[in-house]
Formats: sequence, structure tokens, C-alpha cells
Amino acid sequence: MKTEVELKNLVKEKYTEIALQDKETNMGSCCGASCCSEEVYNIMSDDYTKLEGYNADADLGLGCGLPTEFAKIKKGNVVIDLGSGAGNDCFVARSQTGDTGNVIGIDFTEAMINKARANAEKLGYNNVEFRYGDIEKMPVTSAIADVIVSNCVLNLVPNKENVINEIYRVLKPGGHFSISDIVLVGALPEALKQTAEMYAGCVSGAIQKDEYLGFISKAGFKNITLQKEKVINIPDDILLNYISEEELSAFKESKLGIYSITVYAEKPEACCQPGCCS
Repeated sequence: MKTEVELKNLVKEKYTEIALQDKETNMGSCCGASCCSEEVYNIMSDDYTKLEGYNADADLGLGCGLPTEFAKIKKGNVVIDLGSGAGNDCFVARSQTGDTGNVIGIDFTEAMINKARANAEKLGYNNVEFRYGDIEKMPVTSAIADVIVSNCVLNLVPNKENVINEIYRVLKPGGHFSISDIVLVGALPEALKQTAEMYAGCVSGAIQKDEYLGFISKAGFKNITLQKEKVINIPDDILLNYISEEELSAFKESKLGIYSITVYAEKPEACCQPGCCS
């Protein structure tokens, strides 16, 4: 069993490699994992191309949803994107905040930060910045963000509860998040749990849907809503890189569900009247 530090280093190494790959390679795999499928279609991510602010150079095909589409971003908002990659969600968010807002992308892969900064410079955006840091300990002050978004990133973090608590810290009272992620319903085969590369490719790092939503509730968020949910069908030729034919058959018979979900939740407003927090 790898430690949290080892898993983080694995993800950092994998996403450094991904930053240097083309989009087609990433989209033909499982969140950029190097196992490529003969079935030519996008396994996880949705189509960003029709969203205002979309930038092809910043789209690495790594997402599993469209959180910025559901995030209720307003003009002048401060938006933080967790695991910002090459900057795609930040640039979509910036189109919604306008010139009066601010967008901060956080990523702990230097190659991604460099790529995102280069993209922002080309676009001439002076209110979008990218900070190097761990989303379990975000390099931002408390109660700074109106909105937080993230796309297929928390599943890569070993301690998801820490990240959700950090999201609560960083949001302003009354702020909210919209996060797309991979979750499970049912037990993942042991061979996949123990496969490091599949962890970096999203699936082995995913947790049970009920546990995921439980962390959000426990942190103190309210109005928790599933904005979107879809089944993820990973092709057999990808799974067979990690499990045997017999294990694959058992995997299918288990009715295990792998889902992409987009979750919305709000941080409660600050207490403003006597007795309101009692």
C-alpha cells in the first residue's frame, strides 16, 4: 500500500507527463493515464467547445464534467479552480466573472502551471493567475472565494476530506462550489485498488459516492445538490491492462458503478442576528 506522499508524487509525475502530451492522447485514455483504448471515443470528459471562454490550447481533455457551466458564476466574483491544469476552466470562469472578477488556478504540477501561465499570457488576461500549491493546503487566505470549481481532481487526492475542509475555509460565507469528480457505487476490484497507474488515471483513487457526499455534509455545507450524474464505461481493453479476463468478468457481474458527478453545495451565511447560530 502506497503512502499519501507516494501517491501524490505518482500523480505529480503522471501529470507532468500529461502536460507534454497532445489532447488526443489524453482523451483516448482514462483521465490521461497511458493505457490507450482501441475504442476511439472520449471516456470521461464532456465537450467544452461551445462554452464562452473556451481555449483549445488550454483543453487537455482531462475532465469528467463541465463544472463551470453549473457554477452560477457572476460578474466580479472571485473564482478558484482546484487542479487547474493548463487553465481551461479558469478561462471559461473568467468569461463569466468579466474584467472586474478574479480567477485563481491552483495546481501542484509545475509543468501544468507553466503551461497555464503561458496560455494566460497569450490571451492577455491580467485577472487570471496560477499558483503552485497543494489543494489540501491552498496558497490562499480564508474566506476569499465566491465560487470554487474543480474538474476530475479530488479523486486523485488521497485525503479528500482534507480538501473539502479546505474548500470550506477558503469560501466566503454564502459562497458555493461546483465540482465534477469520479465516484463509485460498489466495491472496486483489489487489483485496480493496488495499481498505481490506474490511480493516476482517476479510477482507483475514487471513493464511494455516499462517502464523498458525507464528507461534504460533515464539513458544514448546505443545499448539497447533484447537478449532473453519468455512468462511466471504461473499455475492456483498458481494464485488461490491470486485471485478468476472469477478474474482468467478475467486475462486470458485480454491477459496480463508476460515475461522473457534478456536485453543488453552499457555505452557510455568517451569523448576523442574535440566536441565528443556536
